[in-house]
Amino acid sequence: MKTLAAVLEKINNPLRIEELTVPELKHGQVLVKIAYSGICHSQLNEIGGLKGEDRFLPHTLGHEGSGVVAAIGESVKKVKVGDLVVLTWLKGSGIDVPSCQYLKGNGGIVNSGAISTFLTKAVVSENRVVRIPDGIPLKEAALFGCAIPTGAGIVIKAIKKGYANSIAIFGLGGIGLSALLAARMIGVPSIIGVDKFEYKLEKARQLGATDIINAKKGGVLSCIMEITAGKGVDYAVECSGSRAMMEAAFQSVRDKGGLCIITGNLPQGDKISIDPFNLIKGKGIVGAWGGGTNPDIDIPMYADLYLSGKLKIGELIGDMCSLSNINKALNKLKKGTGGRILINMGPSQRFKK
Repeated sequence: MKTLAAVLEKINNPLRIEELTVPELKHGQVLVKIAYSGICHSQLNEIGGLKGEDRFLPHTLGHEGSGVVAAIGESVKKVKVGDLVVLTWLKGSGIDVPSCQYLKGNGGIVNSGAISTFLTKAVVSENRVVRIPDGIPLKEAALFGCAIPTGAGIVIKAIKKGYANSIAIFGLGGIGLSALLAARMIGVPSIIGVDKFEYKLEKARQLGATDIINAKKGGVLSCIMEITAGKGVDYAVECSGSRAMMEAAFQSVRDKGGLCIITGNLPQGDKISIDPFNLIKGKGIVGAWGGGTNPDIDIPMYADLYLSGKLKIGELIGDMCSLSNINKALNKLKKGTGGRILINMGPSQRFKK
């Protein structure tokens, strides 16, 4: 069986579209025909070598997607052939198979982890798939793999409904906008969106931000203090992966109980600085690993919220591209785009310039 895949051959090089041979399924593996895959800044970091030494080149990429189960390996019980599934980097129940290898036509090997989604057919570990109920479009379902559980999960799990009067969201990509949607859903009165791209800020305004701040113009902290009458926000969610924004997010939360939640990624080795006296004043700072998500419990919850009309996931989707145009999509993501870019594995979908 063959699959088309976007392969990273060398750091800082474009991905190559290659036809690969799908390996026989091992114990605990699932073959999924991919319908849609999200593109995340995490892939830009991998391609740019910002995660440290890459010992697995050449390899596949992608950690968020949706599709249909085409085959299952020995001992797989979580899903069956024909099930609609979400593919996620977050570990759930089931067998953990950390890697597999595809074959090139010339006999060369392409490495793959427990999950990859930049392929038309992907071998993934049983614990990286979650079955979804009928009625969830696969296009929207792809966002359950990373953007929604990470962004919306932070808000839903960290903020008690009716408790927060204000939240500032730093970085308005797929994760930041997911956090914004969740803040709107639970009724946070003041939602401040911070980014350096005007079209991302406009997207945030469309999705329910009550105030927007262009970080490129400077003065982010003073703007937030003006909006909050000098108090600071109850919560700050940092999704930009910028050192300056991480530090500003912490400074922006109020004394005596304000909480800053960090989910953005800095290049390996980079550090942030904070004034410890702010900790004494009662400001808090924590990290969030995938929004604290338990995929087998939380992804069905997000599916129910979507089906009930409470979580407007479709509003997050931005541009679409075909697998053959993935490098154009990655360049667009690098320059900044409003909404989550999705790869449509159907051959007719063209990239929107």
